[in-house]
Amino acid sequence: MINFQEVCKTYENGVRALKNVSFSVADGEFVFIVGPSGSGKSTLVKLLCAELTPTSGSVTVGEFDVGSLPRRHVPYLRREIGVVFQDFRLIADKTVYENVAFVMRVVGVPPRTIRKRVPYVLELVGIDHKADRYPDELSGGEQQRVAVARALVNNPDVILADEPTGNLDPMRSLELMTLLSEINARGTTVIVVTHAHEIVNAFKKRVITLEDGCVVSDRRGGYFGTGRIKHERE
Repeated sequence: MINFQEVCKTYENGVRALKNVSFSVADGEFVFIVGPSGSGKSTLVKLLCAELTPTSGSVTVGEFDVGSLPRRHVPYLRREIGVVFQDFRLIADKTVYENVAFVMRVVGVPPRTIRKRVPYVLELVGIDHKADRYPDELSGGEQQRVAVARALVNNPDVILADEPTGNLDPMRSLELMTLLSEINARGTTVIVVTHAHEIVNAFKKRVITLEDGCVVSDRRGGYFGTGRIKHERE
């Protein structure tokens, strides 16, 4: 369970990025978080990953309270969240296999487990045939699949995809969202932060809309319109 309870975030320069934001995401749910630039989406992502702490209110991810979490415990929270970034962030001089295995080695997973888990996850995302290739030998869609595999490999409770289709064409974007839906169907909570309304409207999922740091809509059914919407939960 992820819970934002009356969360405010004000930066040192006085910018109020989030204003009394409240919502919960249940285990196994698929949620889009949408809104224009400057609406607070990036701040929300940073709070989820404990890069920031709230100015007031509370953010909890499972058993972790982000506001009171000691810095030494932050890596434990981040093991619960697999993050997929817009710019992929693959290591250029490592193969596909090595990129995915690397995040397991960092947290001390035994080599034998890595040898079993990495091929399984690469097959799951449909990139196992490129295991020995380097990132610059892959298409954008293939690189994004590697990024998804890397986010999945430590078996997190939550996949957080931050503008994951920003560098993909419409066909690859649809393929990626279908893949995330399939991962969600296996029981993983999926949160997708995006401004791509075409993708949101193609999937009948819950949509939380931010505007000017506030939640202005929380509805199910996949509609992402334009302009300010009254707070609504269907």
